[in-house]
Amino acid sequence: MSRNLDLDLIRTFVAVADSGSMTVAANLLHMTQGAVSQQVKRLEDVLDCLLFVRKTRKLELSRHGESFLVKARQLLQLNDEIWADMTGRSLRGSLRVGVPYDLVTPLAPAMKAFADAHPQVEISLVCAASPELSEAVHSGRVDISLVEYVESEAEGEVVRIEPLVWVKGRGSDAWQKRPLPLSMVDERCAFRPVVLGALAEEGIAWRTVFESGNIEATAATVRAGLAITTWLASTVPADLETLAPQATGLPALPPFAICLRLPATVQPAAQEFARHVRESMSNDAGTRRPQLASVA
Repeated sequence: MSRNLDLDLIRTFVAVADSGSMTVAANLLHMTQGAVSQQVKRLEDVLDCLLFVRKTRKLELSRHGESFLVKARQLLQLNDEIWADMTGRSLRGSLRVGVPYDLVTPLAPAMKAFADAHPQVEISLVCAASPELSEAVHSGRVDISLVEYVESEAEGEVVRIEPLVWVKGRGSDAWQKRPLPLSMVDERCAFRPVVLGALAEEGIAWRTVFESGNIEATAATVRAGLAITTWLASTVPADLETLAPQATGLPALPPFAICLRLPATVQPAAQEFARHVRESMSNDAGTRRPQLASVA
């Protein structure tokens, strides 16, 4: 006997999985917390397994929940694509896209492809640090966002994994100075606590040379040899160099995940934009590998 899954239950499950909270999911879905809890329980009963492990501060996916989440996203995506195809409605309206400062350029091909395919959708960019953008998705200030997380703490749909690397200007010896001169894009940047924590563990003193939301200004201080910085490997400008930790004594840094974050109720334009992002950013073929600096 065939059985059918309830898509409403699945959307609720995905909302709770993404937010890690019944309360946050309830706000996103415009439901009561009790109703969200009941829907998750109904889905668990239907599937005859626990989807979440209840922790003190946060809900975590069980082993079954992690496996189901992948297929749940695929099912919702296919449902939305079929709906758009069969109703024959052209996408129109506005789309607010959140993006960290360093990912604006990598996102450009996806934006162009989407704009060419859907000229009646007006795209507006909201550039901010990843923690801000994650909150913007929850509060409804953006319709879709790319967010950077330490790989082990990734939330949402992981599009790509990138190494976080130390970067210096050509011929610069700033990495040898103590306190270590750092130029960071923004004090709320997702990289900052990771970088400073790694330096603290190694007992390396540091000082801030420059902090700004302008990534070009940060790059300028590095090009001038005033400081070093950290960026995702594929975003390092061609005229700058990366530093190998084993050769410089700098601490190794963890990889970061570039994740797609969408609200529980996804508008068709956001769903379609997400598809373009996956096609554009998840394939590493042809990605330029930054040159490692030689250190005497």
